[in-house]
Amino acid sequence: MRGEITLAHGNGGEENRSLISGIFFKHLKNEILQKAEDAAVVPFEKGENIAFTTDSFTVTPLFFAGGDIGKLSICGTCNDLAMMGARPRYLSLAVMVEEGFSARELEKIVRSMKKELAKNGASVVCGDTKVMPKGTIDGVLINTSGIGETLIGGIGASKLREDDLIVVSRDIGAHGAAIFTAREGIELESSLESDCTSLWPAVEALLDAGIEPHAMRDATRGGVAAVVNEWAVSSGVCIELEESKIPISQSVRGICEMLGFEAVALANEGTFLLALSAEDAPKAVEILRSFEGNGSASVIGRVTGEYEGRALLLSEWGTKRFLESPSGELLPRIC
Repeated sequence: MRGEITLAHGNGGEENRSLISGIFFKHLKNEILQKAEDAAVVPFEKGENIAFTTDSFTVTPLFFAGGDIGKLSICGTCNDLAMMGARPRYLSLAVMVEEGFSARELEKIVRSMKKELAKNGASVVCGDTKVMPKGTIDGVLINTSGIGETLIGGIGASKLREDDLIVVSRDIGAHGAAIFTAREGIELESSLESDCTSLWPAVEALLDAGIEPHAMRDATRGGVAAVVNEWAVSSGVCIELEESKIPISQSVRGICEMLGFEAVALANEGTFLLALSAEDAPKAVEILRSFEGNGSASVIGRVTGEYEGRALLLSEWGTKRFLESPSGELLPRIC
């Protein structure tokens, strides 16, 4: 990899993938890391498996409709564990605070963490704080790592099978749209807010019902487009999404039309995709719709063998086009 690092390298799409493969995988690759899952499933000598993940959070503004950086940090790490079929258990917490930051606002952020930890049944068991000179960071930066207890195996980006169906847990793009409008001061006559939420309760309900996902992934940076492209490459399959079946709220659709965004590329923080058998899909949708905010959970596509390693978007008029992984600078500092 050559040149300088740009904001586009953090977009969750093609540039981000090239950064990871061209520098980090090049020097640090191993069998577990190369799977490139949201959380690594780590084997131990006694036969147990745990899931382990880490993530850093930087968002502008720190407080937004639907959450704040504290809620975001706990949801993000616990959700990564949940996507590997793991019950979140223990988290570390590292917080970097800018000199002069409001103690009252910092406590508000930590209260949000406490509330979200309770939803996951998880605890912060170790941590670190740093106070940085004024102007060196933007308010607060947070890093969290998490350990989870794996309850099911066989989940992964390389596990998709031909004829699997693709399910989305709710309408897409709300986080990216909410953060952008807040940061740019765009006033809307709507109740648009981030979808930021903990996914473990819904995942636990799926597993308790005997649903066996082949893959799960929360559609964060790069959105749905990034997830399906990664899955298609990792599994050597084609993923076809039906455009008319992808749930998009009127508020998000309006933002996209006004500013030229594609909803399938916008970030989410409480929306995930599942690839699973056609037999399991109807029950999975029914369970997901029972959770608040997930009333639009739907089957949106299927796995085929038409174009190996590619994703397709099927229009309601019968045409097809390749759905590319996002490229370029999308919405910086959203998670």
